[in-house]
Amino acid sequence: MSFCEDCIKGVKHEGTPEGKWETINGVECYVGTPSGEYQKDKVLLYLSDIFGPQLPNAQLLVDGFAKNGFKTVAPDFFEKDGVPFDLFDSEEKRQAFDLQIWFSRHGPHIARPLLDKVIVALKGQGVTMFAATGYCYGGRLVFDLAFENITSASIANHPSHLKSPDDLEKYFSTSRVPLLLNTCTIDEQFPLPAQSQADVIFGEGKFTPGYKREYFDGCTHGFAVRGDLSIPHVKAGKEGAFKAAVEWLHKYGFVPERKASK
Repeated sequence: MSFCEDCIKGVKHEGTPEGKWETINGVECYVGTPSGEYQKDKVLLYLSDIFGPQLPNAQLLVDGFAKNGFKTVAPDFFEKDGVPFDLFDSEEKRQAFDLQIWFSRHGPHIARPLLDKVIVALKGQGVTMFAATGYCYGGRLVFDLAFENITSASIANHPSHLKSPDDLEKYFSTSRVPLLLNTCTIDEQFPLPAQSQADVIFGEGKFTPGYKREYFDGCTHGFAVRGDLSIPHVKAGKEGAFKAAVEWLHKYGFVPERKASK
């Protein structure tokens, strides 16, 4: 599967992560736990981009979901071998890094069994309902879980490696999971024609479980997790995608409705 140049670009976000690393069924996971009361039988799976949950941006998002009342688990299905995020700072390093070799070690056929181990263990702890939010690489896994109706709500942020319209049509015909797509203007992985196809397939009430596509004008693939927050419309896009995700989770059974915090 191919990547685009925006798959390995980004900006490291400022902030101090507050979650904890836990080993769940042999898989390291970054976990955000709400400080107050929350529904302990429900978990949001945070499915990362190729930089893994070691990326501070990912940890801050997990923490943000926890602050909104969602127990959030981000499995490290790259086993501490995510793409190094020092690539953000060097065009030379980005050019030298061989993504295809990395992907040969960490394709979905390798990552998915590790994700499944975490899900099995969480079920053993009493979790009965899962939602999934995925970014880039993780957006593909959101679709795969929904194909099997493992989850109860899907959020795919600028997803990578989807075949359009094939995967969209498969989702429509096999899944009962409400789908939120957070999309943008510049995205080789999920370009404007694919976004339009999604609207045709799912929109106007055709997908009865629920469908919504948010569009963040002027943003680029990766904006919802790695965008440059010094640029006002990118910051607005990142925050808008997060807010849309929180509202989607509220709508489909995760914690009572209340205002999202950024």
